[in-house]
Formats: sequence, structure tokens, C-alpha cells
Amino acid sequence: MSETTIKKLRREVLAANLRIPEAGLATLTWGNVSGVDRDAGVFVIKPSGVSYTDLTEEDLVVVALEDGSVVEGSLKPSTDTETHRCLYRAFPSVGGVTHTHSTHAVAFAQARRPVPVLGTTHADTFNGAIPVTADLTAEQCMKDYEYNTGQVIVALLEGDPRRAEDVPGALVSRHGPFTWGATATASLENAIICEAVAEMALHTLALQPAHEAASAPPQHLLDRHFTRKHGPDAYYGNSAHTPAR
Repeated sequence: MSETTIKKLRREVLAANLRIPEAGLATLTWGNVSGVDRDAGVFVIKPSGVSYTDLTEEDLVVVALEDGSVVEGSLKPSTDTETHRCLYRAFPSVGGVTHTHSTHAVAFAQARRPVPVLGTTHADTFNGAIPVTADLTAEQCMKDYEYNTGQVIVALLEGDPRRAEDVPGALVSRHGPFTWGATATASLENAIICEAVAEMALHTLALQPAHEAASAPPQHLLDRHFTRKHGPDAYYGNSAHTPAR
């Protein structure tokens, strides 16, 4: 494990965790971000129950991807560590995972309703509704609860890496959102977007309840917004190494 590489990952994971309260996604110590180094077979995650105001780079815990053992760190890793590990093992393209208890996304999770695609802001990031899992069974809660939480997300996406890329987040029934991305930073940004579109959806549904049979947005409009940011024909944004288009 390269010391330089792991230090860089620690810095990124710390910065992403500190953005959770800045973005209004957490109360007290609720929430965590991790980032993985697949070459080294480890991921870095926030320790359990440590205040964001006290969190330092040295507090972060390095965990083995293979078996969940602590490789570096004197503190206990987040209680959600096994959920993160399950997602990393199921989806090789995932480089970072974020879990929060953000208010509006949790409202959908507690209602056991997916966040519907009601407009282009949602479609910019999520190619479809943000889905919600089935309830965990008594057996799943009794043993390996956190790993089983990851398993119900994987089952929801049918273990399909493409679906995990197209919809980089899910709601765990009666619990809250997990989001992911190519990096720890990207997973945190998807958590911010998840919360924003959940809030927009709640306002939209208040104005136009689902039972009013409102027409869904045209699929061609949603597809255009997703594909201009994702996939081989994406053209949104600028690269530091290429001219603006």
C-alpha cells in the first residue's frame, strides 16, 4: 500500500466528510463517506460517532476490502462500514460511498417511496427514479445487519453494474439514502443532489399530487439531460486539458 496514495485518499475522504454538515445533510454525527483504493485492497472511512468539528485525517480508519478488518487506525470505523464494503465488492466501478440521514430523502425512505423523476434536474444525474429497497427481514437484522443493508441495495439493482452507474443511489426502506460514485467526492456530490431532488419532488407532489394523474415528463427530454452529462456522447462542462465546446 503506497503511503502517498493512501494519504491522498485520506485527504479526499476527510474533505468529503466535512462537506456533509456544510451541505446540511447531517444532524450531530449522522452520516459518513468512504473512498476505496482497489489496488491496495482497502477503503478509508469515517470513524464511528466522531463529531465533524473534531474529525481529523488521523481519525479516519483504513479497512480491508476482503474481510472488513481494520488495517490502520485506533478508532472504530463507522457502524455502516459493512454496507460500504458490500457495495464496493458488488460494483467494481464504485470508488466512493456516502450515507446520510438528509431530511427529504429520508422522508421518501420512511414512506417507502422511490424519488420519482419529475423533471430535468433529477435526470441530469439519475437515469430513473431513485429506488427504495424492501424492508430487511428479522433474520437480516439479527445478524450481519449492516452487511445485509448493502445486500438489499445490491438486490434492488439486481447486481447490475450498469444500473449502479446510471442511478448512483438508493433509499434503504425506513432508513435513508446511500449514494456512490467514481470517487469519494463524487459520492458526496450525488448525496447532495439526491437530497435536492427529493426536496423538489416533495414540493412538486404537494402542488400536483400523484393521484391527479399528472403526465410524466417526456422521456426524450429526460434522456437528453442524462446523456449530455454521461456516456460517450456527453458534452457538458469543460476539461482542463481540452478546449471548451
